[in-house]
Amino acid sequence: MSLKSIGLGSTALTSLFVLAAQGLLITPASAQSVREDEIIVTARKRSETLFETPAAISAFSPQMLEDRNISNLDDVGKYVPNLTITRYGVGNTAQAAVFIRGIGLQDHIITTDPGVGVYLDGVYLGRQMGANLSLNNIERIEVLRGPQGTLYGRNTLGGAVNIITKKPGDEETMAMNVKGGTRGRVAADFYSNFAMNDQFSISTSGAFKRRGGVGDFLNLPNADKRVGEENEFSGRIVARWEPSATFSTLISLDGMSAHNGLSPYTIGFDPSIPAPDPTNIFNGSFPLLNASLLPANPDDNNTTVAGLDSTTNRAMGVSITSEWEASENLTAKVIASYRSSDYTGGLDDDATALHLSEFPENGNAQQSSLELQLNGQYGALDFVSGLYYFHEVGETESGPWVFSPFNTPGAVEGFGDFGFFDLNQTTNSYAGFTNVKYTVSDRLSVGAGVRYSRDEKDADAKFPTFASRKFLSRNFNAFTWDVNASYNLQDDVYVYGQVQRGYQTGGFPPRPFGGPAQFASFDKTTSTNFEVGVKGRMSDALTLMLSAFWTNYNDLALPFSDTTSGGGFVTIIANAGKSRSRGLELEGTLYVSDNFSINGSVGYMDAEIRRVDPGTIGIALGDTPALTPDLTFSIAPKITMPLENGDTLTLNADYSYRGSMFGQSINRASEKLKSRGLAGFALDYQSTEGGWTVGLYGENVFNKVYDQGRLQQAGFVGIVRSNDRSEFGIRLKKRFGG
Repeated sequence: MSLKSIGLGSTALTSLFVLAAQGLLITPASAQSVREDEIIVTARKRSETLFETPAAISAFSPQMLEDRNISNLDDVGKYVPNLTITRYGVGNTAQAAVFIRGIGLQDHIITTDPGVGVYLDGVYLGRQMGANLSLNNIERIEVLRGPQGTLYGRNTLGGAVNIITKKPGDEETMAMNVKGGTRGRVAADFYSNFAMNDQFSISTSGAFKRRGGVGDFLNLPNADKRVGEENEFSGRIVARWEPSATFSTLISLDGMSAHNGLSPYTIGFDPSIPAPDPTNIFNGSFPLLNASLLPANPDDNNTTVAGLDSTTNRAMGVSITSEWEASENLTAKVIASYRSSDYTGGLDDDATALHLSEFPENGNAQQSSLELQLNGQYGALDFVSGLYYFHEVGETESGPWVFSPFNTPGAVEGFGDFGFFDLNQTTNSYAGFTNVKYTVSDRLSVGAGVRYSRDEKDADAKFPTFASRKFLSRNFNAFTWDVNASYNLQDDVYVYGQVQRGYQTGGFPPRPFGGPAQFASFDKTTSTNFEVGVKGRMSDALTLMLSAFWTNYNDLALPFSDTTSGGGFVTIIANAGKSRSRGLELEGTLYVSDNFSINGSVGYMDAEIRRVDPGTIGIALGDTPALTPDLTFSIAPKITMPLENGDTLTLNADYSYRGSMFGQSINRASEKLKSRGLAGFALDYQSTEGGWTVGLYGENVFNKVYDQGRLQQAGFVGIVRSNDRSEFGIRLKKRFGG
């Protein structure tokens, strides 16, 4: 797509919204009947309407998730401006690499931390592996753009994603969803809620999904899975106890288990990429890699290493949330949690039968957290305050490898320490925070917040090039703050401005194959964000949210990957210098008539490296951070057709676009990802009498195959291909009671 056509498309969408605001497309009375319910968000740890919250937030209701066939967290990344989510991670689709406004992290090794925080019912998920959650039993999803250093703290440099599940209520109800489609798609989920008495209620939910693969492991006749195959089970049980009008407790237990095929993976050749050095001991005497060694179908895989055909991911968590209204003005809240996860994965980096670089990998992490809040309201003053503790211990292990120079007849896996690496890390994080909102008048409110964070990390590593295990410890701390103001122009229209300070903890590199000197800590990253916006219900025909931002990043920590003469493949993280991102974000819904609405979004971003510290590897002034397209775009029209018998026929269509971007921090042409546009639809027939809905759906209807990630290696580029190919099917929903 050319820049000219992109500009025309975004201008057309903006013009459509502006015309509606001027009343040229619809009279106010004709749209009143199709107004969406007012969305209440808890982005600032207090209940507020989406429009009155002075921040750039996208919110998804259960109906919006269903309309757009959103089933996993990475699907959300198609519809939020300046948000990109990929599954790039050791061949395992459980990975969710979330990037907001140019900030995120693709890696998953235990010593790395994400730049965007993902929260499940108020509990921070410390690992990106496993964060690509199935979205069943969801009440709401909130995407907060910009640093969230005050209320969320560590590792929310780019923003935060809040996933809020349904809570038990007083009603007795049950709902079931089933769907089947092409590529062997079978999926089912249920939700039930029962009130045992006036004080105790319980809800349960469960889900299963399966999808066939897109390719075969040609040299593994007894392969466990096909390339891209998916199998997953998940469940949740939540109990709510309200012994009095002033006290309540929620206890939640969730778990999931996935056993999938390796993500589609291939390699590409570029004459500009240096070939392996034949004198390097890790190149051995293998024949040079060439395209004739690759499968004819790029979705097939030529590995000969058993175990690289499948991946697993398991997770469980328990949380307790208690609230006590101590008085009319004060409420105390406690959120305590424990979560554990483990995974297996790996890649055959050269994608051929040659034994050049093949590694299985496994990892695990256990985390616990405790948050104590004291919240209150005294007249015009509203505040949220608290103390926070987070503890995590985890490990990443890789091996045994089949790794040149062992590419000789009769070679076996793992020649001593050359066959493994092992990383361990323990993290303890402490924080205290307060956030205050003061209502100056009926129209004007101002707010401010501050947080102190301290992170203590202990890590140890053993790599083939280390004579012995190396141990490191490092502490990081930061004061983060924000100030904001919001003014109510008219009934539901607000203008706001804010300045935010964000923080991402420092840490240790994930793959220091070059020797123990490379296993050294990097520093924290801080950011300052300036933002203004307008949001609200401009008329009965139009809702609109527009924001403009400018963010400066200091000591930006970026991953750098390269081959090393020490053997293997190095990935280190270094504080590269300073960067800047600036841009515009527009979201809105236009009600063309009682039965026709159009939802859309546009995001434009200009992000670049502004200063490079001496000695930084490869990166240059003007480079764009990884996975940061300059344009994101989505549009989703919806038509509802009432039938004479009282039933309803609803047609949803959606299209999302992500511009071209670089797969890595160093802007090499070989690592550039092409732009992509994805289209889908859903046609549903809803019965008003029987409580059931049946429909047809389509995802990626034009079967767009695109690259999820690209990584240049010695002589070739590793390419992780998309797995969300075209899918068409039928879905059925049945509701009982309620």
